[in-house]
Amino acid sequence: QVQLEESGGGAAQAGGSLRLSCAASGYSYCEYGLSWYRQLPGKEREFVAGIDTEDGTNYADTVKGRFTISRGNSKNTVFLQMGSLKSDDTAKYYCKTEPVNLLCRAYWGQGIEVTVSS
Repeated sequence: QVQLEESGGGAAQAGGSLRLSCAASGYSYCEYGLSWYRQLPGKEREFVAGIDTEDGTNYADTVKGRFTISRGNSKNTVFLQMGSLKSDDTAKYYCKTEPVNLLCRAYWGQGIEVTVSS
């Protein structure tokens, strides 16, 4: 079982920045990357950014150039540095494991709120 805990959310002004953290704990024999998703009430959860086992990164077009995903010194921690925030970035943000082997289970965190006011 893997547990994911997000932190660092909250309120920010448009144009400002926030940094989200996700710490993975527990044990899995599966290798996995880590991703961030976000969801607005009544909408589908959408991919934001991901980092793979070789620290390759990819981003949704909506955040490219504004957000940066990175790993901490511990490979089980991932950060999402969010800059040039827009009101459209307001959502609940979730951390997710992305198993290399698709037979392995993916895990989700509980999510953390980000509110951007203009």
